[in-house]
Amino acid sequence: MRTHYCGELNAKHIDQNVELCGWAHRRRDHGGVIFIDLRDRYGLAQIVIDPDTPEAFKIAESVRNEFVLKVKCKVRARPEGTVNKNLPTGEVEMLVSEIEILNPSLTPPFMIDDDSITENIRLENRFIDLRREEMQKNITLRYEITKNIRNFLDQEKFIEIETPILNKSTPEGARDYLVPSRVHHGEFFALPQSPQLFKQLLMVSGFDRYFQIARCFRDEDLRADRQPEFTQIDMEASFVEEEDVMTISENMIRSMFKEVMDVDLPQKFERMPYEVAMSRYGSDKPDLRVNLELVELTEDMKDVDFKVFSSAANLANGKVSALRIPGGSELSRSEIDGYTEFVKIYGAKGLAYIKINDVTKLNEEGLQSPIVKNIHDKALEAIINRTQAQNGDLIFFGADKKKIVNEALGALREKIGHEKNHLNNEKWAPLWVTDFPMFEFDEDEKRWNALHHPFTSPQEGHEKNLEKDPGSCLSKAYDMVINGWEVGGGSIRIHDQSIQAKVLKALNISDEDAKEKFGFLLNALQFGAPPHGGIAFGLDRLATLLAGASSIRDVIAFPKTQKAQCLLTDAPSSVEEKQLRELHIKIRPTNIS
Repeated sequence: MRTHYCGELNAKHIDQNVELCGWAHRRRDHGGVIFIDLRDRYGLAQIVIDPDTPEAFKIAESVRNEFVLKVKCKVRARPEGTVNKNLPTGEVEMLVSEIEILNPSLTPPFMIDDDSITENIRLENRFIDLRREEMQKNITLRYEITKNIRNFLDQEKFIEIETPILNKSTPEGARDYLVPSRVHHGEFFALPQSPQLFKQLLMVSGFDRYFQIARCFRDEDLRADRQPEFTQIDMEASFVEEEDVMTISENMIRSMFKEVMDVDLPQKFERMPYEVAMSRYGSDKPDLRVNLELVELTEDMKDVDFKVFSSAANLANGKVSALRIPGGSELSRSEIDGYTEFVKIYGAKGLAYIKINDVTKLNEEGLQSPIVKNIHDKALEAIINRTQAQNGDLIFFGADKKKIVNEALGALREKIGHEKNHLNNEKWAPLWVTDFPMFEFDEDEKRWNALHHPFTSPQEGHEKNLEKDPGSCLSKAYDMVINGWEVGGGSIRIHDQSIQAKVLKALNISDEDAKEKFGFLLNALQFGAPPHGGIAFGLDRLATLLAGASSIRDVIAFPKTQKAQCLLTDAPSSVEEKQLRELHIKIRPTNIS
């Protein structure tokens, strides 16, 4: 139907006859001449319809925004003074000889170039929202990422293998999405949270190097930038150690950034142990573009009169940390109150602070804060020396359980760093976080949980502590972090069935439960399972980073809302009683007392 795309026409096409198809982006009447900006995926072309072509002119008069058009026209140079240098097609215009309305359009709910529309309106009319230039670029960028990664992995001798969507429920991470079986009464499939177990089985099967652009599903508690279904770039390889997987992954991401964005990432990504990341940044995914760091003061605060500090410092899992803000004395009281409310999101009860007027005076004259009088000189001196505070600085403090302090001050560090421009000159800050603990203790359930997943291998020698001291065990896990986003996570897996059994036992999974949930894997590990490991990257997160988008929903064609709903199709929705009967399902009322 067309000979060219709208966005590809330029001066070299002058005097050529072309046929174009697209949407009427905007129509303008100028002194008896009609101009229509015709739009397709590749850009805009200005077409001109003058009264000398009466039939075409009459049709053009009826055209409105988003009408679908086909035009026959001749490319000519724009008149002097009308060239649009901001448009790739801005040197030319197309004089129309014929125009056909392929399909009219109702008045759209918003203008295509309107950036002020709410997200709900956009998602309710996603098929129109996707016509916007920004969305077209984002979805195309996502395609370019996957294309580049496929090409890279192909050259590295990985092969793409699909794994099942319908599988056994193994709810050891997030909640599964369950799918009832019609032919097996009372039994259910689960949608995959990841292809983890199947890709390990593929290694046992001898396929050596596997990858998949995999759809994953997790019925997680709702968060601002999570989706119930998402896409992983999933990889696994046999006969590898941590360094092998990290090198392949690093090369892949470096190549992708260069090919897709023309960005040169560092030749060697920084490495940082988990404990260092938590101590200095309060996060296992720190944004290294932010110059601010946390300083631990727990030992210095154990005997101070300020009970908020001393109580936390003497807790078995307590912590007192400081965050110095250079020039922070200029922060207003309302700003400080705002940051105090912010940290409460992370469980902090408040936010103590000291303004530094004169570092030489360890009293209420030099250090402005109501807490100073309850902190002895030795502790005040430690605060000043350890934070390297200067006149005009402000120091925020966190004092509570270690987890709360880390999360609250870690988030505050990044918030203030970006708001007050405490940033270095790096646009991209890639990082490997390594040496993760195997487990984290659930205070509510009084049990150990896997920090990554139950199939992560302990570091050499640490398997000896699995039974008596699980909290001391470190894993062969590694996360790739870019600009404060965890974009990929992986590990060397357990290939020894006896070690796998010990890990499951440490997680309080009985032999019976282990056999029921993971028996097929435990069995396979006994039949010559090779050492293996892998990693999975979040495609949605990578695309969001590269696009500079504010939300992962802006790089997904048809996303769900924060409430896990599709506003376009109105899913989830009720189904007919007949369907439920076939599945042997009865809906229980939610108002039962």
